[in-house]
Amino acid sequence: MKKFEMKRSLKRIREVGRRVLSIQDTHGQDLVEYALLAGFVAVAAGALLPSISTSISTIFSKMQSVLTAAGS
Repeated sequence: MKKFEMKRSLKRIREVGRRVLSIQDTHGQDLVEYALLAGFVAVAAGALLPSISTSISTIFSKMQSVLTAAGS
């Protein structure tokens, strides 16, 4: 490979690398943040109000079974 061709190839690789790094996938990020926030609120509510902790536990158990079924 000639020196000119090598420089050209390296320049192309750098250009592709910059394009890849500039692409940011933010789809679904808000959904994850809201889910985490809801989880924190549920844990705090369960700690402050022990009477609803069993209800919260039941909800999370149902969510786990649904997500497990969806993943398989």
